[in-house]
Amino acid sequence: MTVTFARNLRSELERPSDCHLVLQVIIISMKFYRWLALTSVFILFACQPQQIQDTVTIIDGGNTQTLQTHERVPLLILTQAGLAPGPNDRVLVNGFLTPLDQAVTDQPITLQIRRAVALTLVTPQGQQIIESAAFTVGEALREAGIHLYASDFLEPPANTLITSPLTIHYIPSRELSINVNGQTIAVRSSAGTVGEVLAEAGIPLIGQDYSSPSENEALPPDGQIRIVRVNESITLAMKSIPYSTETVNSPDIELGQQEITQPGMNGLAITRTRIRYEDGKEVSRETESETIARQPQTRVVKAGTKLVSHKLGDMQYWYTIQMYATSYSPCRTGESGCSHATASGLPAQKGVVAMSTDWYYALQGMQIYVEGYGVGVIGDMGGGFPDGRAWIDLGYNDNNFEIWNKWVTVYFLGPPPPALPYILEP
Repeated sequence: MTVTFARNLRSELERPSDCHLVLQVIIISMKFYRWLALTSVFILFACQPQQIQDTVTIIDGGNTQTLQTHERVPLLILTQAGLAPGPNDRVLVNGFLTPLDQAVTDQPITLQIRRAVALTLVTPQGQQIIESAAFTVGEALREAGIHLYASDFLEPPANTLITSPLTIHYIPSRELSINVNGQTIAVRSSAGTVGEVLAEAGIPLIGQDYSSPSENEALPPDGQIRIVRVNESITLAMKSIPYSTETVNSPDIELGQQEITQPGMNGLAITRTRIRYEDGKEVSRETESETIARQPQTRVVKAGTKLVSHKLGDMQYWYTIQMYATSYSPCRTGESGCSHATASGLPAQKGVVAMSTDWYYALQGMQIYVEGYGVGVIGDMGGGFPDGRAWIDLGYNDNNFEIWNKWVTVYFLGPPPPALPYILEP
């Protein structure tokens, strides 16, 4: 009966303070009820607080231990086991990341401590040490605030498991623009040279194509890469080579007459030209070679030097030539006093003509005939035409002056001279 009472009393009394109060009442009552002494023992047993302990398995690297504890908070459990985690360590509760201050309700409990290791991160800007308990390289970099792109260079790869300290080489990719064939292609690359970027983008340089910057250069600061497509064509063109003329004096042919003894023939050359186009536009044209397919043939002409007399009415002439005629008189020479002394000393008057210096010295004193003017003698000289055209200035008196400005035929009169004047040599 006492045991049953104690059990019932234990189930009813939840707080230790209630038990103590009841106990005091019983002790006082024992002065009157000694038989209740044994009952008090059972009541004291029922009022003791009950502590329920659980078995916790703790895995720390290669070490495993078990712990009997009534604690349910992971941090308190680890502290009780003397295994406080570091600031960068991770603790998995039953295989999942759980806040260390959150009580665990599952049973059984397995705590796994993943200790942080030192990771050496090498980048183009230098290197740094990262303490991380991440499972993979990619996860560790994300924790360090590094956003990874598929085009980044990462060695070892992002999915590499971290089991011990290691060195990570990381080159972030850049946004680049490739201008090719009139289009702009946006790419992202961590390559070191322009050529590597083009290879990654599948845009090869073909033949004489080139890029700016060149393939071997580093990536440009502005990220702009230009590809110039180069094409070349070869053209063959036929070109005429003019023939030359060779003149041979012949005493058997009349002066002023010619005889062709060998006709001339133009030669033929084949020219090879290379034309260069960049992005469809011609930028250069270069003659690479010129092959003579046919040599030119010289034209050979016999020029007469034989002086022959001809009839002109009742006069004889031995030579004719086209000359440009002008006219002058004493008062129209520009000299003061209306007087003009000719080179030969003859007075300036009708019948005295002037020629350019070379003609005057070669033919001085010879008679000429000009239709519409009549007979004259070469007795004066002037400047003539700078380009060498034949010129004659017809003399007049002031009272019979006529203006001449035209081409005329000049006949050289009289018997031929004994020798050909040098001015008339072919």
